[in-house]
Amino acid sequence: MAIPVIFAPEIRRALERIGRAGALWPAATKSVTQEFEQTVRAIVSAVARLSARQHGALIVMQKLDSLDAYMESGVQMNARVTPELLLQVFYPNTPLHDGAVIIVGTQLVAAACVMPLSASGILNRSPDRQMGLRHRAALGISEASDAVAIVVSEDSGAISIAHSGRMIRRLDPERLENVLVAFFRPTNEPRKSFIWERFFPYWFTHKETKEE
Repeated sequence: MAIPVIFAPEIRRALERIGRAGALWPAATKSVTQEFEQTVRAIVSAVARLSARQHGALIVMQKLDSLDAYMESGVQMNARVTPELLLQVFYPNTPLHDGAVIIVGTQLVAAACVMPLSASGILNRSPDRQMGLRHRAALGISEASDAVAIVVSEDSGAISIAHSGRMIRRLDPERLENVLVAFFRPTNEPRKSFIWERFFPYWFTHKETKEE
């Protein structure tokens, strides 16, 4: 009976982290990895075509932090990600063109979503004046969460990606795919206890110290 009392603060913090992160990610099985790779290829294919046509786009990919609040601001779709779907959503002057799409796993969950605008001033210091609201929104959501945001400029067709409050610009499709794979690459953890160690670090650190 002593363990729940001793580790109550650690358990509470872990549950808070789980709540902020949303649902736990599935095991990185071969089928899950293949499905994710197909989704990345679909996104890259669509972005390349949007860039060539200079059709503006903002694609937000959820990682651990839940984006439910932002999904509620848009139109619910819950459709599998395909290049054709993204091209249709971001076709100029259509109802869903403005705002962001939010992708969770292999699903395009919502479109025309409102993102928080960054006030960091990074874009104001840039010599390139071809960055507007979509870029500010991409930076904003990357500052408010661990999401990855892809932007296509409707002025130049330039491809950018935002993560952790920073922006990587002037990407070509090949480099975009490499960056996305790097951001979402699953961490291979041989021990089954990994998920518990992630959310209960204090417990396992002290356990290993005692064993030494």
